[in-house]
Amino acid sequence: MEIRAVETERIEQVTGAGTANRTDERFAVTATDLGILWDAGGGRVFALFGDTFGAGWGGRGAGPGSADWRSNVLAWSTARDLSGGLPFDGVVERPEGGAAQVLPSGRREVTVIPNSAITVDGTHYVHYMSVREWGRPGHWRTNHAGIAVSTDDGRTWDKPRSARWKNRDGRSRFQIGAFARDAGAVHLFGTTNGRHDVPYLARVEPARLLHADAWEYWDGRDWRDDERHAAPVFDGSVGEMSVGYHSGFGLWLMMHLDEPRKGIVLRSAPSLTGPWSEGEVVVSGEEYPAIYGGFLHPWSLEGPELYYLVSQWEPYNVFLTRTRLDVG
Repeated sequence: MEIRAVETERIEQVTGAGTANRTDERFAVTATDLGILWDAGGGRVFALFGDTFGAGWGGRGAGPGSADWRSNVLAWSTARDLSGGLPFDGVVERPEGGAAQVLPSGRREVTVIPNSAITVDGTHYVHYMSVREWGRPGHWRTNHAGIAVSTDDGRTWDKPRSARWKNRDGRSRFQIGAFARDAGAVHLFGTTNGRHDVPYLARVEPARLLHADAWEYWDGRDWRDDERHAAPVFDGSVGEMSVGYHSGFGLWLMMHLDEPRKGIVLRSAPSLTGPWSEGEVVVSGEEYPAIYGGFLHPWSLEGPELYYLVSQWEPYNVFLTRTRLDVG
């Protein structure tokens, strides 16, 4: 049994000027991307965005260093009915007003980009990548990937050195990541920097989540303690990705950018280790050029209507999208 898409519909633009959220006026967010969604507890879903711009943004793509640039910003929503959109109740604010950068950045970093997030026992964790340099479209180089942690409800974040996958040779397999929770362990799908490699899988006990040396890696048959033994969980090109368990269908879902297939692909599997379906393109780059992302809303993983956020380079903003699902 595998998931198939019946119909996909773009619901609304959730960030930028002229939107119902009025993020430019309320939060100084005129342009942004990503929108990683996770259940933060307390009846809220957090939404973590990437490179963000305010007043003076040039109207095309990202351009770090100008127009009130922040590497990332964090909003939240309490909306249960997503049929008309995804309203934001607030953001983590800076003292002068507007959305604050929440994941700190330092020297030798172009930016710090979030990839995935999860809440474990009231503590929030974000998998991020430290970008060293941007290359041609779909290619970049990272210094490392890591896990940031917040114990004060997302207001401030630490990036412990113990929770990093270094990328000195450009081959680390967990520079982009997607968290999942299963069987008492935290799992992490990963791939190399850029959007042109296969996915791998790791796991760890929740208590040791911030210790990179405690993670185990799936070698295709068993779990090993060395990242170099990680084997692809399926053959395919993945960029940004999101994973969740659909309780209504009893299947794991993965949504990811697939540049060779020119769109965002939805796959399914009975377990995190697979076997994963070939999947299908649910949002086409032919219809919406330069799309990426595809981040599942955790509260839509029960019924036939799947909601998720998709980015588009132009207008460099984020859109709530819905796909009606069936099984076949």
